[in-house]
Amino acid sequence: MRRLTTPVTDLQAGVCAVLDRRLKHESAAPIAVGLSGGGDSHALTLIAADWARRHGRRLIILTVDHQLRQESRYWTKACTALAARLDLEFHALDWMGDKPAQGLSAAARTARHRLLAVAARDLGARVILLGHTASDLDEAAAMRLEGSTTPSPREWSPSPVWPEGREVFLLRPMLALARVEIRDWLSAQGETWIEDPSNSDLRFARARAREAGPTPDGVLGTEPSDGLADLARAVSADPAGGLSLPRAALAAPDGAKLVAVASLCAAGTDRPPRSERLERLALALRGQLPVTATLCGARIEADTHEVRFTREAGEIKRANLPMLDLMGEGVWDGRFEVRAARPVRITALTGHAARLPAAEREALRRIPRAARGALPILVSQDGDVTCPILAPTSDVTVRALALERLMAACGAVPDEP
Repeated sequence: MRRLTTPVTDLQAGVCAVLDRRLKHESAAPIAVGLSGGGDSHALTLIAADWARRHGRRLIILTVDHQLRQESRYWTKACTALAARLDLEFHALDWMGDKPAQGLSAAARTARHRLLAVAARDLGARVILLGHTASDLDEAAAMRLEGSTTPSPREWSPSPVWPEGREVFLLRPMLALARVEIRDWLSAQGETWIEDPSNSDLRFARARAREAGPTPDGVLGTEPSDGLADLARAVSADPAGGLSLPRAALAAPDGAKLVAVASLCAAGTDRPPRSERLERLALALRGQLPVTATLCGARIEADTHEVRFTREAGEIKRANLPMLDLMGEGVWDGRFEVRAARPVRITALTGHAARLPAAEREALRRIPRAARGALPILVSQDGDVTCPILAPTSDVTVRALALERLMAACGAVPDEP
């Protein structure tokens, strides 16, 4: 493996300090790095390769070709060459299929995160390193001044795609560095890198923000507060995939944020609630009266002491959720990871409870009524149904994802799991 040819600089030491703080030196799991070929990801790959070698960690390079520019195949070849020079495993990932006429940048960003997350999971990596910098923070702030909703990147966060990004975290260890510093460092190393022409194409909001230069509020993406993480640790899960916590906890400053996250996680959805709906619900939950409401596909029920978040079975029916045919591993309704050693067909229990075996109908009584219809069931070719949560089997296992997802989203997983 090629090693860095100059003594460790302050720039390199700063990046390595973040890697030391967030990653486990002793872990046997690989680490992935997203390499575009541009200067930022090029520098990150060099530094991460050196860090991984010193700590005995396996580093995998992932490159996404969005198939949007003719020269992108040459960029992938350049990334392939860097991986070969560093003697690192390399995987090229292609965004295939039709591209949208509108919202292309957002669609490309989502596709990139989805490709990276799936590849990382398949390779056993749970952390993806990305080369965002202080300059990206400035540009995100400038884009917001233009009316964009672009968030500022965070140093450590769960993958933004669901469910493909479950258990996958993003680490951006270069957010304290300006782009010019990184290029000066690369030049001192004798390195060359790719300059994407779209970065200077003023038709794009990011290019205009780059042209405008630093802004006063180019700040690091807001990390979840310690208070939100503490609230998340007070949440408990039930076998049906629901979440609950003491109602009094929602009087905390981060109570409304927890309501939003818990609703998304219990429902398995990924579109945040409208702020006005969230504020009304959070206000009601801070009171004393019973509450029954829906948000983001979740059903929220509160009595004097407890708030419960479950999947709203009616939303499954209205969305006409298709049956999932599965052999191997998959996620049903964004809430349950299913591993099947035989072909299975999965759908929601709603409308099928009377067809369950007698023992499972009896076990169903122990599940909160509001959560019953949203349970997953297996449907045989003969039309027989069984619920793997009520009657577990060795060849089909089901794991609820809501609590794990909530802990990651609320900052209760502060480093490599």
